[in-house]
Amino acid sequence: MTNRTYGAYFSITSALLLFLSVAAFSDNLFTNVGQPSNSDPKFIIHGLFGLAWYVLLVVQANLVRMRNVKLHRKLGIATLIVAIGVTLSTLYIFVVVWKGWGSMAAEVRANRLFLPGYAACLVLAWLWRGQSDWHKRLIFTGTFFMLGPVLSRAYDPLIVSWMQPLFPAFTARVDEGAFLVFFFGVWIGFFLSLALYDWKTLRRIHPVTVAGFAWFILTWLASALT
Repeated sequence: MTNRTYGAYFSITSALLLFLSVAAFSDNLFTNVGQPSNSDPKFIIHGLFGLAWYVLLVVQANLVRMRNVKLHRKLGIATLIVAIGVTLSTLYIFVVVWKGWGSMAAEVRANRLFLPGYAACLVLAWLWRGQSDWHKRLIFTGTFFMLGPVLSRAYDPLIVSWMQPLFPAFTARVDEGAFLVFFFGVWIGFFLSLALYDWKTLRRIHPVTVAGFAWFILTWLASALT
């Protein structure tokens, strides 16, 4: 990346996160709007908060890039409210859909542990909103924590939808392995991109980036081994 690209890192990353989110839930939004989850209030509310979060992430990142800090701060209240909505609506789904830790698959257990990580990052980001280097990294690290459901659903529309018609036998043979490569490759890639941004701008890896990736690894270990 060029120096100009590094300066636009958060704008580019937020746009990519929004794109992945829309692609992941494109069936709910465009291709299968009659599915049961689209008439279930808990999923509607959660989906609206989730989409609002990614949209605001793009808006806020670009306001900072354009140096419109005044409007960025005004929208900070709305962003905090949406973050609370994401947290509470996700927690409610965990409570009503999955009955107990033992009933959850490893991915669901990981997502449950990532939720308090997201909430903690957003609380700290709000408390340290005057320290931009900590604030923006906490916002994006918290967002990275919530990518599990997005990446698990983005694989089919982004990869399978075009590979299967072209290479049906190959796609069927490598499906699970290719999914895992996509799922963890993209997820880890976001953390690595933040570390690279740190190194190019600070000549060191920021503590938030280190702590965030450590929580990512520990969460998946705890989810897989319990």
